[in-house]
Amino acid sequence: MKHFIMIILAIILIALLVQFYFIFKERNQLKREFYSLTEKSENLAKENEKIKSEIEYYSNPENLEKELRARFNYKKIGEKMMIIAP
Repeated sequence: MKHFIMIILAIILIALLVQFYFIFKERNQLKREFYSLTEKSENLAKENEKIKSEIEYYSNPENLEKELRARFNYKKIGEKMMIIAP
């Protein structure tokens, strides 16, 4: 009878240890996922700030004209454009 109780207790202990193992494993996985999502969130916040500053910069007509001239060879009516090749 005493051996039977010991076997049952051992089975219960093993079952509990297996459950603790799976809980610990899931906890670690969720922790890694949390850190990954936190990093993505921080990167998106930085990108959002960059976009906001660009919107603010391009809201000024002078800056917009400056960028148009630099990127697309924009010129006003009556202006002449000179392209210098190396």
